[in-house]
Amino acid sequence: MKQRKLGANGPMVSAIGLGCMGMSISYGTPDDEESIATMHRALDLGCNLLVTSDAYGNGVNEELVAKAIKGRRREAIVCTKFGNLMGGGGVNGRPEYAVEACEKSLKRLGVEEIDIYGLHRVDPNVPIEETVGAMKRLQEQGKVRYLVLSEAGPETLRRAMTAATIDMVETEYSLWSRDAENGLIAACKELGVGYMAYAPLGRGFLSAKIKSLDALIEKDRRRQHPRYLPENVAKNVALLAPLERIAAERKATPSQVALAWVMAQGEFIVPIPGTKRRSYLEENLGAAEITLTAGEIATLSDTFTPAAVAGTRYPEAQLKGVLV
Repeated sequence: MKQRKLGANGPMVSAIGLGCMGMSISYGTPDDEESIATMHRALDLGCNLLVTSDAYGNGVNEELVAKAIKGRRREAIVCTKFGNLMGGGGVNGRPEYAVEACEKSLKRLGVEEIDIYGLHRVDPNVPIEETVGAMKRLQEQGKVRYLVLSEAGPETLRRAMTAATIDMVETEYSLWSRDAENGLIAACKELGVGYMAYAPLGRGFLSAKIKSLDALIEKDRRRQHPRYLPENVAKNVALLAPLERIAAERKATPSQVALAWVMAQGEFIVPIPGTKRRSYLEENLGAAEITLTAGEIATLSDTFTPAAVAGTRYPEAQLKGVLV
């Protein structure tokens, strides 16, 4: 598996990581046995970056990751996060809460040190310097190795960097979610910060397999996302034609081409598509072997412009907490 350095001071990780959230919540019915098998297969193939959060099922997903890495700890680079409280609890970036949350994550993961630890959402009521200061102290105590901020905007990142070395950010980025191009990606490149791109397949849409709501079960969280609403789905499906054409020409899948596009945006960018199935994992990892031409990259970029995509990437209430 090809590797990339995740930030100037960060770790070497697989060029494509594995997002673990959907193994426990949001997308369909959990299948712990298959999910653990998927994480084991990832490690077998050299995909060493496993990304979770204490918010995913209120710790359930961390406990699942713990089962998968037991006996294989040295093979995995585990990233987890705190501060995004589920059940309408808002955000908590208080320094004392960072300490409390870290202790709980260490216990659930069954590790002595968390490889990558950070803030899941920026708390508007706590100066970022204070939150990051607490994270740095955890680092100095040997409880975490590298620091990450999720959905932090460029100015927040710059402020945070005055209090500690932020090794990477984690923010949504894909062909149809490109608002990180409005300053954040440039800031990461300038500051030597790595970039973990979550939802790089548009929550499955860029696989070109979801062309109507009929493809989603009733409890699937994507039904609440504006881009999947009936009035927007048809408009977004129309954008898929060039992606499908390029995939067919390359004898690849649309998912693989979409991931290759993300990786082409910078060597410091590592997509972390989520799946709980080995078959999709293997398909996604195959994207690391695809190098798109400049013409293909331009075609895709010019097709999936922010103006062309119908609907916002999150429901309105959730948009208030991203890229702040």
